[in-house]
Amino acid sequence: MNLNNLDDLREELKTLGFKDKVISEMEKNMEKGIAEFTLNDRITSTKGQVDLTLHFKQSGQSEHYFFNKFEVALNQGKPMEEGQKYMVITPNEAGKNMVKTLENVTETIAFFKEQKGNSELAVGKDAAHKVKLATMENGKINFVAKEFQRTFRSPAITQTFYVEKGKGFTAEQAANLIQGRAVYRDDLLNLGGQPYKAWIKFDMDNPKDRHQNYTTSQYHDPSYGFSLEKTLEKFQIKELADPVKKEQLIESLQNGNRPLITTVKDGQEVKLQIEAVPRYSQVNLYQENGKPEKREQFLKEPAMDQTLQLGKLNGKEAALEESRGLGR
Repeated sequence: MNLNNLDDLREELKTLGFKDKVISEMEKNMEKGIAEFTLNDRITSTKGQVDLTLHFKQSGQSEHYFFNKFEVALNQGKPMEEGQKYMVITPNEAGKNMVKTLENVTETIAFFKEQKGNSELAVGKDAAHKVKLATMENGKINFVAKEFQRTFRSPAITQTFYVEKGKGFTAEQAANLIQGRAVYRDDLLNLGGQPYKAWIKFDMDNPKDRHQNYTTSQYHDPSYGFSLEKTLEKFQIKELADPVKKEQLIESLQNGNRPLITTVKDGQEVKLQIEAVPRYSQVNLYQENGKPEKREQFLKEPAMDQTLQLGKLNGKEAALEESRGLGR
């Protein structure tokens, strides 16, 4: 195994935000000399669970491995709890149960549907502590748990992300893009090799391309005219008063997240989720349960309106003074 190659790949995965567990599994596969392999990761999302499948391939001319792409799949249902795994349990000819464990729900469902006899799809820390999700009898599915039906019957929303020399969308950005949100990149290159910055969002209203990927909409910075920082300053957001928290908030929004902010509603402090919407040069606000809020009620009072109100007040005071005979 080429140790320089290993160090490079470790750094690439770390930069792209993949977990230490994934990096450790990559190293084990490289040590075994497996020519081509995939690894799985997952991210809990606001709309279900995002499964990530990373593809590694060894060069045909050397020991070098390459990580050129990863796939994401959004499954809209209850996400799997931390420490759990999916299991497909199938009895063999000797009557003993064969247990195949998986972390990717899309692969799990596909594998389960391929079974020909009796089989069970379950979730849990191990077979002794499993919860039954679906069963099959003689090759026909005869049960799907109510809480799993949406995940089982709704096809996952998928996209392939390509990596070039360790550069590309991070795992976090990819998970947010597949949920329909926008992310900000400041390291993009046009066809002429010139760098540029832009917000990027998937066009999910139109058919996918011939590679079965969504096309993207780009809102260039600064030419499109959307300034996230200036937009945030229009709202009553407590975190903006702290430079460190402000920077963290902006970075999180640029990665496509819905971070929590502290604002005021009906005279009381409340926590809301906030999301950047560059297409409309705006932000959206949501309750912690995902219910949208009207953004207008959290705006600061415009300075122009304050000036006008002050002018009106001064005018009334002047009229009152004059009526009292004090205006000279």
